[in-house]
Amino acid sequence: MIINADLHLHSKYSMACSGKMDLPTIAQEAAKKGIDLVATGDCIHPLWMKEIRKASVDDETITLGKTSFTLTTEIEDNHRVHHLLILPSISKSEELAEEMSRHGDLSSDGRPTVRLNGAEIAEIARDIGALIGPCHAFTPWTAMYAYHDSLKSCYGDMTDYISFLELGLSADSDYADRISELHRLTFLTNSDAHSPLSNKLAREFNRMEVPDMSFEGLRKAILREEHYRVILNVGFYPQEGKYNESACIKCFTHYSLEDSVSNKWKCSVCGGRIKKGVYDRVNELADLPQPVHPDHRPPYVHLMPLSEIIMMALGHASINTKGVQDAWNALIDKFDDELHILLYADQKSMDFVDKRIVDAILAFREKRVILHPGGGGQYGRIELPPERDAGKTAAVKDDGNRGNKKSQSSLFDF
Repeated sequence: MIINADLHLHSKYSMACSGKMDLPTIAQEAAKKGIDLVATGDCIHPLWMKEIRKASVDDETITLGKTSFTLTTEIEDNHRVHHLLILPSISKSEELAEEMSRHGDLSSDGRPTVRLNGAEIAEIARDIGALIGPCHAFTPWTAMYAYHDSLKSCYGDMTDYISFLELGLSADSDYADRISELHRLTFLTNSDAHSPLSNKLAREFNRMEVPDMSFEGLRKAILREEHYRVILNVGFYPQEGKYNESACIKCFTHYSLEDSVSNKWKCSVCGGRIKKGVYDRVNELADLPQPVHPDHRPPYVHLMPLSEIIMMALGHASINTKGVQDAWNALIDKFDDELHILLYADQKSMDFVDKRIVDAILAFREKRVILHPGGGGQYGRIELPPERDAGKTAAVKDDGNRGNKKSQSSLFDF
């Protein structure tokens, strides 16, 4: 079976998360986005676990409406690196919670910090049968490559047990596959959502071929066993991410790596700190001049949440305006889920909404958008082409002087 899965998000018990991040709301909103399998997040937080257990069918099955859940948690180690764990069952999650409670306070935050390094966390994950990999691996604050130069440096003797890497919003397969040590890993694209809003939940997701909607099915796809696998990564253009280019964290002025070094990572405009961007960090780490994609690597499709496309098309300042919400709801009511609208809906079948919205959707499909890279903690910006002619299919434009201007495949090469 083919499923769409968002395997990393957070509950209402994580810091800076919406109080609406409860299981029924997540399930309802995931279905609207076309997501079949979604992470619980935070599964070792004691209060969240009570809600998970209450909603469960049995030790391994959590289903609400059309949405299935898989047990996950994000853990911060003693070097500030974040790790994503995907667990087999509620009982194994409780076993993990018992072990981690010896090394940190699990009740203070859904994303706990523990007094363990990456290798120690990975060893515990292995012993309980969980999958583990680095979260948003390239971002400059709490990621593996922010503090380590290799998988081995982070995970030590447990390196071979690491089965996946989460790319994060500021990187894609073209970025990561310039680093040859990552070629054996499955790449995941997940939302890391803190809110159930339509532009947060499933803003990145994975299309997977699995035998069934179970942990074992998911495990086989991630480990690429018995021909099961991830068949599509869907996510942001890297330039949309908050840390794509090196930039000041106060005034967001962008810098080349050379200028950042010569300025000693201090902004010449406001004196703030320059934070190294993912693009520059990948260039430091890369041992390949161009991406080399292994045979198992699926295409990467660059998309944007439908609500944000509608907002841009109408020239509104928020996804929450009546105009944006009316158009989004009308499209969802007709086509059932967002993914179908973004990828497959025929142009004529969408003629009941403003033509500007249809033109904008086509511009994304045909890669006719202009990218303004993010950096320093400020999201990048996408601009629609001035002439939205569906017959013109010019390549994606990037106004950044350091952004990756190549994509792995056309939108429908899957």
